[in-house]
Amino acid sequence: LSNQVHRTMTLLSLCVSVSSESRGQVTVTQSGAVSSALGGSVTISRKTSQNVYNSNHLAWYQQKDGGIPKLLIYRVSTRASGIPDRFTGSESNSDFTLTINGVQTEDAAVYY
Repeated sequence: LSNQVHRTMTLLSLCVSVSSESRGQVTVTQSGAVSSALGGSVTISRKTSQNVYNSNHLAWYQQKDGGIPKLLIYRVSTRASGIPDRFTGSESNSDFTLTINGVQTEDAAVYY
């Protein structure tokens, strides 16, 4: 039972470069692994090296062991079809967050 009470949400730490025509190069850094008790909340953050001119292209994906990445959030805060409302995306300047409220065992995955 204690194994089910604390499930680890494993994250992929990313540092990627995105080129933009007029803005040069932007570096994106994502937080590392986090864990939560069942029913708790988890916040995963991304920070860009500068304000992103058009953040509408920012998305969040979930990938379970050996599975295909699943689109969760697009255009910063829009949930993809069939994604529960406990998954939310937000933005503040160059900070982007994915929050999972009411964490469930099936949420254990890589998020990017």
